[in-house]
Amino acid sequence: MQRVELVLFDLDGTLVETAPEITDAVNDLLAEHGLPAVAEQLVASWIGHGTGELLAQAWAHASGIDVERLRGDGTLGRLTPRFAEFYAARCGTRSRLYPAVLETLQGLRARGVRCAVVTNKEQRYTAQLLMVQQIRHFFDLVVCGDTLAAKKPDPMPVRYGLDALQVAPSHALFVGDSSIDVATARAAGVRVWAVPYGYNMGRPIAEAGPDRIIPTLAALLDADEGRRAA
Repeated sequence: MQRVELVLFDLDGTLVETAPEITDAVNDLLAEHGLPAVAEQLVASWIGHGTGELLAQAWAHASGIDVERLRGDGTLGRLTPRFAEFYAARCGTRSRLYPAVLETLQGLRARGVRCAVVTNKEQRYTAQLLMVQQIRHFFDLVVCGDTLAAKKPDPMPVRYGLDALQVAPSHALFVGDSSIDVATARAAGVRVWAVPYGYNMGRPIAEAGPDRIIPTLAALLDADEGRRAA
């Protein structure tokens, strides 16, 4: 494998487990409108496409209204500002780094490998989450769902990162947890590894066909050690 100069990470489901607190915020919103709570397992299956789609799925499930109707009747526009308040209060309260994340980021930094975050999460939430988890300083670049005109699975965020950090696609690696991440990396011409523990809309990540499935991010350091020894 060619030397990796840049590792681009997805955030939710790859670096940080966020489903518990996202579920709390969703249920805060539903409760305010007298709707039943939704289970964390369902919320986890809706994470990945951004806040709008998450709210559409949750509201449709709790209210019994068709999700396509919700997308076109203005309901989401009315719900989003209030959800933002609930999630701002919940963000960082019940999230946690996945195993080996901190050690891997420290190891990559020590070896001179640059790191970036490419997420569909909005900037306000991303910044708060990275700050609470105390990992923002590990990343040379953070690209959020509202940073550019397009978000994953469009390759624009990855290409933006490559251009900004002046790294060729052949020397970059994307690490994510979903078919969205795999499709994004493929479209950008970047290798992609995936973890099996995140949020892939309830489907096994193997179905997405990443180049490699790794049990934890520690495999990034193991691979670099192997390359150095060779």
